[in-house]
Amino acid sequence: MTKIIGLTGGIGSGKTTIANLFREANIPVYIADDEARKIMQSPEIIEEIKNTFGSEIFDDTILNREKLSQIVFNEPEKLKLLNAIIHPAVRKHFQNWVLNHEKYPFVIYEAAILFESGSYKNCDLIITVTAPIETRIERVIQRDKTTREQVLKRINAQWDDTQRISKSDFVIVNIDPKTTKLEIGKILKILNI
Repeated sequence: MTKIIGLTGGIGSGKTTIANLFREANIPVYIADDEARKIMQSPEIIEEIKNTFGSEIFDDTILNREKLSQIVFNEPEKLKLLNAIIHPAVRKHFQNWVLNHEKYPFVIYEAAILFESGSYKNCDLIITVTAPIETRIERVIQRDKTTREQVLKRINAQWDDTQRISKSDFVIVNIDPKTTKLEIGKILKILNI
């Protein structure tokens, strides 16, 4: 039976970098945010989003993710509504994905809000990725071409590292690539991979 390893961490912690290192070790990786973006393009999800948030967040028939982000990261109740639409669809998609990867002893489920969404309950092990807050802020500003204020709003909408770490089996401090690779190597050795 395939074991599910949850991979989580706050925005800008370097989850994608870590996920790619696990891919290099031939472990299948499911990136929940990427799949959620694809799922948000399906007609039934678009209809639910339109009914919940209104047509003003669409440019013609295309969802304007920036407008939607401004709404949900400024109003926690709106974020809960969006999550109630997206999370069940992602969960179902992931279950099918796991079935297609059952020849592997482990798969990685990468999600920024693994705990907040309740997805951690389906994981056999959990890895949390951390980095200093200023490092995270700078990474996100550079990556997303956004402001410090916007990054802080997104950080504040997520669990903090202390909460994540208390529920995790492993912690990777993602500051420099060499140390990070060594930490992943230790985890792979413990897991016999």
